[in-house]
Amino acid sequence: MESIVLHKLGKPHSIGSSERIQLSGMYNVRKGKIHLPVNRWTRRQAILCGTCLIVSSVKESQTGKMHVLPLIGGKVEEVKKHQHCLAFSSSGPQSQTYYICFDNFTEYLRWLRQASKVASQRISSVDLSCCSLEHLPANLFYSQDLTHLNLKQNFLRLNPSPSTSRALSELQRFTKLKSLNLSNNNLGDFPLAVCGIPTLTELNVSCNALRSVPAVVGEMHNLQTFLLDGNFLQSLPDELEHMHQLSYVSLSFNEFTNIPGVLEKLTAMDKLCMSGNCMDTLNLQVLKRMPHIKHVDLRLNSIRRLEASEIDFLHHVTQVDLRDNKLGELDATVFNNVEVLHCERNQLVTLKISGYFLKALYASSNELVHLDVYPVPNCLAYMDVSRNHLENLPEWVCDSRKLEVLDVGHNQIRELPARLFYNSSLRKLLAGHNMLGRLPDRLERIQVEVLDVQHNQLLELPSNLLLKADSLRFLNASANKLEMLPPATLSEETHSILQELYLTNNNLTDKCVPLLTGHPHLKILHMAYNRLQSFPASKMAKLEELEEIDISGNKLKAIPTTIMNCRRMHTVIAHSNCIEVFPEVMQLSEIKCVDLSCNELSEVTLPENLPPKLQELDLTGNPRLALDHKTLELLNNIRCFKIDQPSAGDASGAPAVWSHGYTEASGVKNKLCVAALSANNFCDNREALYGVFDGDRNVEVPYLLQCTMSDILAEELQKTKNEEEYMINTFIVMQRKLGTAGQKLGGSAVLCHIKHDPMDPGGCFTLTSANVGKCQTVLCRNGKPLPLSRCYMMSCEEELKRIKQHKAIITEDGKVNGVTDSTRILGYTFLHPSVVPRPHVQSITLTPQDEFFILGSKGLWDSLSMDEAVEAVRNVPDALAAAKKLCTLAQSYGCNDSISAVVVQLNVTEDSFCCCELNGVPPPSPGIFPQSVNVVIKDRPTDALGMPSSSSGMASEISSEISTSEMSSEVGSTASDEPPQVAMNENSPAYPGEQRCMLHPVCLSNSFQRQLSSATFSSAFSDNGLDSDDEEPIEGVFTNGSRVEVEVDIHCSRAKEKQLLQVPVETSDEGIVISANEDEPGLPRKAEYSATGTIGRRRGNGSVAPQERSHNLIEVATDAPLRKTGGYFAAPAQPDPDDQFIIPPELEEEVKEIMKQHQEQQQQQQQQQQRQYPMDHLADYYDTPL
Repeated sequence: MESIVLHKLGKPHSIGSSERIQLSGMYNVRKGKIHLPVNRWTRRQAILCGTCLIVSSVKESQTGKMHVLPLIGGKVEEVKKHQHCLAFSSSGPQSQTYYICFDNFTEYLRWLRQASKVASQRISSVDLSCCSLEHLPANLFYSQDLTHLNLKQNFLRLNPSPSTSRALSELQRFTKLKSLNLSNNNLGDFPLAVCGIPTLTELNVSCNALRSVPAVVGEMHNLQTFLLDGNFLQSLPDELEHMHQLSYVSLSFNEFTNIPGVLEKLTAMDKLCMSGNCMDTLNLQVLKRMPHIKHVDLRLNSIRRLEASEIDFLHHVTQVDLRDNKLGELDATVFNNVEVLHCERNQLVTLKISGYFLKALYASSNELVHLDVYPVPNCLAYMDVSRNHLENLPEWVCDSRKLEVLDVGHNQIRELPARLFYNSSLRKLLAGHNMLGRLPDRLERIQVEVLDVQHNQLLELPSNLLLKADSLRFLNASANKLEMLPPATLSEETHSILQELYLTNNNLTDKCVPLLTGHPHLKILHMAYNRLQSFPASKMAKLEELEEIDISGNKLKAIPTTIMNCRRMHTVIAHSNCIEVFPEVMQLSEIKCVDLSCNELSEVTLPENLPPKLQELDLTGNPRLALDHKTLELLNNIRCFKIDQPSAGDASGAPAVWSHGYTEASGVKNKLCVAALSANNFCDNREALYGVFDGDRNVEVPYLLQCTMSDILAEELQKTKNEEEYMINTFIVMQRKLGTAGQKLGGSAVLCHIKHDPMDPGGCFTLTSANVGKCQTVLCRNGKPLPLSRCYMMSCEEELKRIKQHKAIITEDGKVNGVTDSTRILGYTFLHPSVVPRPHVQSITLTPQDEFFILGSKGLWDSLSMDEAVEAVRNVPDALAAAKKLCTLAQSYGCNDSISAVVVQLNVTEDSFCCCELNGVPPPSPGIFPQSVNVVIKDRPTDALGMPSSSSGMASEISSEISTSEMSSEVGSTASDEPPQVAMNENSPAYPGEQRCMLHPVCLSNSFQRQLSSATFSSAFSDNGLDSDDEEPIEGVFTNGSRVEVEVDIHCSRAKEKQLLQVPVETSDEGIVISANEDEPGLPRKAEYSATGTIGRRRGNGSVAPQERSHNLIEVATDAPLRKTGGYFAAPAQPDPDDQFIIPPELEEEVKEIMKQHQEQQQQQQQQQQRQYPMDHLADYYDTPL
């Protein structure tokens, strides 16, 4: 019986939850010989874990350093001098002994039986991989009977320091060793010692920077498997021909330019493994001299042609893999007995294959216009020719009698032959993303189980399709122009077994709903974004097996009450409708997710007890909805509950420069592996930060990125203003902060930062996007998509070259070491330097022609192209509804992964687009979006996961600004800071001949003009409200008792050459911002305010990062927003008219001195101007150093 001994220093990882732990407890322990007085009994933690005894080195401690005693081959003996005492001894010349006294006979007997079984075993297998070993540990040699030894991913050296004798040469002591793994140790030279192990049958020396293989390897006559991948080999010694039992040699990812001749003499080999080398020509004459080779793997080379001079046929080759080469055409008829052919991701225009024994053809992602297979492949079962340029399906395909799966998606096919559907063996037909105008009529009995015809131009489906398709279980006809569905039965009896039906994004009306009752076994129904106005209750009642329904984006006013009949229903998605009455979904015992956002709900009817499995309820985007305190308290128990922020008053004013909406959805495994970041007021109210993070299959990394990246970016902004530099530094620092979580886990990320430099007179808003992995951003400019991201994968020539230089192994699924298909991604530090976190960075100046931009995770972009995504939401005025639509479309188009989408709408007009350099003449603005300010509230207990730092830039925001207010859930905004409008004489000499934009207005004298002052604060937002407000705060300023911080943002533009003075202020990077404005005497204007806010807590789906409890409360407002008992905020609608500008005490003297100097300068300037201009025509102005 084989077992594994893990030799580790220190405490084993996850010792309290390890599955290998058999027994544990606190007992009296004594080390060494029992009769020596120096060794005393102490109470310590003892653990029987796997094949080892682990004893803590500290008294009464369960943590810290642990002593590991291997028991295999050792002894477990009773100690008669002490009651309930056992002696544990290891084997070998340096054996150690521990004595343990147990508290009772039961434990004593249990330990005796279990430990005796372990000690009686003979060690045969040892796993010391990933242990950071520099030399072989001494206790490895306790047993000479090892048969399997794993030493991969260490730092072993051929010749370690002279102080130790445990070099690799000592491996010869294992005379029974059969398998040895030395991969990923960067040895540099071949370990000659292994050639002296006569019993060795398997040797792995991959990824060791080997440049040659010594001739002495020919002495290993019993070797059967020899792995040499990921080295710098260019040749092999001729002595390999003496290894007659060698049946598998792997030479992938080396530097071979041709097939080594010595392989011709290794007749036991049946597979040629030379992927990832430097071959540009495949000489078939060499393969003819190797009749023992059946499988040829030459993927990821640079093969451009096949040299087949004087070659008739290669009868012995049955499998050929030529993926990811540079072939323009391929005549594979020379392989007349080929069974499986891989030629994906080449540049093939024509392909010829012999069909005698062909079973599987993989030719996707080429440029095929012609596909010739002769004779008709009667054995063909699988065929994938998707993502090519085929206009017609070859006729021979219909004659393939055993064809089960056919994928012709993403081509230019206009018609499918009727004979294809008569194939009795065809089970799966994927014909989406073509140009099909119709499907064959008058179909007879068909055996297709899965039919995908999405993204075509179908006006209707065949009238008898569902009547004849008795085996059809899955039908996806989304993104067509369907107006009606064919019937499933002509009588009350039906034979339909259809379980999944996707009809999203068509023109279906209410007339098609009654036809759904012909599918009583329907489980998943997607009919989003059609023209439905009602769903009859009688029809819903007959769909008793329905589990998931998505009817979003229609004009439904109600969901029928008969949904109660669907006892298995777990997901109801009905956002973006006109629903006025809350449906009876809370009566369903299996319900998990309910999305009723963007409707017209006014009240919610709930049972006394919520469904036990309910995890998510989304009620955002219902402006008329008002919930009482009792309802809020009940709904607050849901893991993810979303609701709008109540309005705090009317507001009108400047339009919003940006507003956002986001949504997230878990995958088929009900595991949310994505997260979104939104900070409308990042650092100050002139910046914004948005992000999307995708962990693929892990939850930890997206959450850590969501909680940390905004803080890091805020810190990097203090060091440099160069966009590329601070974005790259942010990702690199984030890589370090991932710590142990980023060693074997990783995630994609995209960040979008909007900033504006008020000190630059000609400055505009700049959008900077940075991404790694498959999260991407696209900007809509003049209705056209403008990609701002790039995916670094194996398909990128420069990335593939870099990966090959680092000798990483790319597996057959296109992943680095079988882990990730992205070469630039956060985490996965154990794959460095092959996988790096350096992002792609692109900056662009925003103009009035920029309408919106989209951030999406991998699942979104795998399902929708950027053109389709932009076109889908361009005419959706609400950002939240736009994000919801993208998510729904992706799910209906076949996405099974977690999805996250953020839509940021832009309104860059004259108010926020600097045109000073253009003499004040602004460019035209599209003006397609309404000028609105929207807010989000998320208020619920945080998860048990860790909390972010108090300076998190994605924490909740509360902004009180001059803006229009249009409430919509999960949408935040940043309003334009419009200065007071002051009537001026056109002939005023204050700024002769200069026109200014709204971002850089003219200031007048004898008046203190103040833009929206901003300060940041953080709060825990406990259930009892904000931080304590027992003490009355100072008017206009709130402090935490240790410091007062005020940040003033003022744009004064008297002249471009005038130097602006700055007062040093302390700022915090909190994501919660309160901005206040005040009316100055002598400047009559009407000030109307909008209170917008965000209360963000970590949702159950990871949508908003949690906040850390902090007392750094810094506000600039007359009234602090107070927490209502209902669990939400109400920010003040109007500021106190007596609000005054308060100078922080620590800056008071410095500000006074600056003000004094500045006033003296102003007096001198006024005297000079009085000599030039009459007093009655002089406009007053006053420039503040702030």
